[in-house]
Amino acid sequence: MPADQVTRTPVPVSVTTAEKVESRMGTLEFNDGYPMGDTAAQMRDHLDYLHGVDTFMNTISGVSVFAIRKGFQDAGVAEGDVLITSKLMDSRSLFLTANADTVYFWSFHDLSQGPLVFETPSETLGLFNDIWFRWISDFGLPGADRGQGGTYLLVGPEYDGPLPEGGYYVRRSRTNHVTLIGRAFINENPGDDPAPTVDRIKKQLKIYPYAAGGVGSSIGAFLTGRGPLGQPADSQSPRFVEGSGLAMNTVPPNDFGHYELLDALVQLEPAEALDTELAGQFAAIGIVKGEKFKPDSRLRAILDEAVAVGNAASRTVGMGAHPADDFRYYEGSSAWWNMLFAGGFEFTNPPPNITAEGVQPFPNKGARQLHSRTSMFYTATAITPAMCMRLTGVGSQYLVANVDRDGEPFDGAKTYQVTLPKDIPAARFWSFTLYDNQTRSLLQTEQLYPRAGSQEYPSPAAESESDGSTVVYFSPTRPDGVAPGNWIQTDPDRGWFTILRLYSPLQPFFDKTWRAGEIERVR
Repeated sequence: MPADQVTRTPVPVSVTTAEKVESRMGTLEFNDGYPMGDTAAQMRDHLDYLHGVDTFMNTISGVSVFAIRKGFQDAGVAEGDVLITSKLMDSRSLFLTANADTVYFWSFHDLSQGPLVFETPSETLGLFNDIWFRWISDFGLPGADRGQGGTYLLVGPEYDGPLPEGGYYVRRSRTNHVTLIGRAFINENPGDDPAPTVDRIKKQLKIYPYAAGGVGSSIGAFLTGRGPLGQPADSQSPRFVEGSGLAMNTVPPNDFGHYELLDALVQLEPAEALDTELAGQFAAIGIVKGEKFKPDSRLRAILDEAVAVGNAASRTVGMGAHPADDFRYYEGSSAWWNMLFAGGFEFTNPPPNITAEGVQPFPNKGARQLHSRTSMFYTATAITPAMCMRLTGVGSQYLVANVDRDGEPFDGAKTYQVTLPKDIPAARFWSFTLYDNQTRSLLQTEQLYPRAGSQEYPSPAAESESDGSTVVYFSPTRPDGVAPGNWIQTDPDRGWFTILRLYSPLQPFFDKTWRAGEIERVR
C-alpha cells in the first residue's frame, strides 16, 4: 500500500512518554519511549528502594510475631511452653505496649504435626493469632465459651485428616505456627492479688495433641464409615515459665535485621500461607520461599536506606503523627487517638455501630487501611475484634496520647497532669500506662510498673478528687501533695507516650458523653 494511503490513528499525548522526564531522581531520558543511558539502572534502583520501603511497612505484623517467638526462645521459653506473669508485666522486658494490669499467659505452637487441643481457662480475654498476627479466634469472655472456659481445636493448613463431630470449637489457621495470648483479671480478687488468678490459669489451661476418633467422634460414625475409632486423648498441662521480672527483648528490629527475620519467617511456613500480593513485594527484593536471601552490595545499600525510611514512615503513622490520617478519637484538637477505629481489626472498615436495632456496619470501601495496619503493629501486638468493637461490658478499649494539649511531644524532664471526669466508663478497671518512645515498651524508671489506675496492685489505686474526678501526674519526681497512686514517674532523658485503658468499657465512652481530659504541662 502506498505510504500516502496509510491511515494513521492520532496518538494522544497522554499515552506517550516524553524524551526527558524530570523527577526527584533527576532527569530520565527516553528515545521514542525506550529508556536511554542510566535511566534503566536508575529505575531498577528506585524500584528496589520502593519495594524495600513497602516490604518493611507491610510486614511489621509478621516480623513482630517472629521477633516475639525468638525472644521467648532466647529467654528459655520453648514452643509449647506458656509464659505467665504471676506478678504482672514489669518494665524489665521489652514488649510492645504491654499492660501492667492483667496476668498474661502467652505461648507459641506448631500445628504441622497435627491439630492441637486447647482447654482454655475461665474469666479471661484470650485470642489465637497466626504467625502473621491474623485473627483466628477469641476465647474467654469474647469467645465462643463466653468466659466459662472451653475446648478449642486448632487445625493447621496442611491437615486433611478426620475432625470431630462436636465437643470442640474447631478453628483453622492459615499458618502452621500460631500464638495463644491471654489476659486474666485480678480486680475481683481481695486486694487485687494476682495469685488466685494465676492458680486458676495453671489449673485450667491444658494443651495437647488431638486424638482422631476419640472425644467428639461417635461410635455410629465409625460403624457407618464416616470416621475412625480411637481413644480419648490425655489432657496435659503445659510447662509454665515465669515472666514477671524476666528481662527479654521481643521488639522487632528497625534495621536490615527486619528483612532477615522476614526471610526466616517466609522459610518457616508453606508458601500457601503467604498473601500472594504481599509476597510479591518482598520477592522483588529477593525474599522468596525456598531460596537464599543474599543481596549483593548494590541491593544491600538500597535496602539499608529503604528500611531507614520505612521505619521513619512507620514511626510517623505509629505515633499518630501523620497529618492526613483520621485516627483522632474526639473531634477538634484532641491528642487522644486510636488507629483501629479507622479500619477495624481487619483494617478494612470501621467497627460497626451497636444500636438498639442491632449491629449497623459501615459501607464496605473494599480497601485495606494500610496506615491503620502499620500503625497498629508498629505500636502494639495481637489483633482481635474485642480490641475495637463498640460493644459495652466486654473487651477493652484504648486511647493513645503522644503529645500534650499544645501538640508538643512529652518531655521526660517536665511535669504533666491529666484529669479524668467522674464516672470513668470502665466496668472492670481503668489505667494509664507509660511507654518509652523508642522501644514502645514499658518506660524504665525506679517504678517497675509505670502505671496508675483503679486497681491497688501492682501500685496503689489512684485517689479521686472531691468532685469525683481523678487527676494523674507524670513527672521525674512526685509532686508535693500528690498521692503515690496518682503519679507515674518519667525519665528526664527519655520521651514517652501513654495509653488509657478501659476494661469492659461502658456506653459513655462510645457515645463520647464522657471524655478524657487533655494532658497538660504543669508550669
